[in-house]
Amino acid sequence: MNHGFETLAIHAGQDPEARTGAVIPPIYQTSTYAQDAVGAPRQGYEYSRSGNPTRDALQECLAALEGGAIGLAFASGLAAEDALLRTVCKPGDHVVIPDDAYGGTYRLFAKVAERWGLAYTPAKVSDVDAVRAAIRPGATRIVWLETPTNPLLGIADIAALAAVAHDAGALLVVDNTFASPYLQQPIAFGADVVVHSTTKYVGGHSDVVGGALVAADRTLGEELRYHQNAMGAVNGPFDAWLTLRGIKTLGVRMDRHCDNAERIAAYLDGHAKVAQVIYPGLPSHPGHEVATKQMRRFGGMISFRAAGGEEYAVEICNRAKLFVLAESLGGVESLIEHPGRMTHASAAGSPLEVPGDLVRLSVGIETVDDLLADLEQALG
Repeated sequence: MNHGFETLAIHAGQDPEARTGAVIPPIYQTSTYAQDAVGAPRQGYEYSRSGNPTRDALQECLAALEGGAIGLAFASGLAAEDALLRTVCKPGDHVVIPDDAYGGTYRLFAKVAERWGLAYTPAKVSDVDAVRAAIRPGATRIVWLETPTNPLLGIADIAALAAVAHDAGALLVVDNTFASPYLQQPIAFGADVVVHSTTKYVGGHSDVVGGALVAADRTLGEELRYHQNAMGAVNGPFDAWLTLRGIKTLGVRMDRHCDNAERIAAYLDGHAKVAQVIYPGLPSHPGHEVATKQMRRFGGMISFRAAGGEEYAVEICNRAKLFVLAESLGGVESLIEHPGRMTHASAAGSPLEVPGDLVRLSVGIETVDDLLADLEQALG
């Protein structure tokens, strides 16, 4: 039977526990497991780096929500990215990345993977021809997308770029953190692997750090699982339990995030002190048509450029009260930040440097009129 998203979020991988009938999967806070005989671990569990029932429940749920064959949970989003790169790539290979990628992703490529011999080229992922031109025939192993991108909210055409990547013999990897699997399922459009920082919308409550990979193909998924165990950056059982708890309300939370963001984007779009509003739900956004095709709704992230320049953008961030000045995103509370000096400081001086007048909002699920009043006073 094919179940709807909200049903899968509550039930996939989460049958009542067999021994007691507990409705919520237990936290298996253990490092090791008794074996029935030498070489005969009970139900395959021998050591919690290799397998843990709480983490398995989360992984099964993530795979179901993304429509993939295998889901894997990691200690952070960057741990997931690192495991993916070292599974799929080798020294001498090449990756195409977004020209406004998340600062941590850029740092992983520029400061870690490049020293290992992995080359990368930034490209405007909203431009199919630009991505095609950035591919190095015979060397490009991955075309890496964020859509929407962080923090400039560019939209990439997943289906078109899947065709470009596959024609070049490369994999298409989509960081789906900003959209969440509720708003967008990249595997349905041809992606080979989906990446998440589950810290963000999937967990949804700013109380747990985690990451995930979901593979469309079982063979690739098993290769990733091998490296997950061999490299060891796994999600702990309590973190997995918290993330699974957050997933249960993902659908209803995302609808409220979107409701609030649409109201705020419309308000900012007409404000004299805002030079530009960047939100895929606005018809003026260059990626609006593509986003409409591949997203259920347009998400809770908004970026805008302050008409008064960088110092004014910083002042807006400092004056906000209900919008908490903090890094990260995707929690129930609204956050505000200055990407150039906060989340994307590692990209300063690089081709991925973000505009100094940019402000990024993670719109929460509070009463929207209160959020609008806070922005009004912060804009001055």
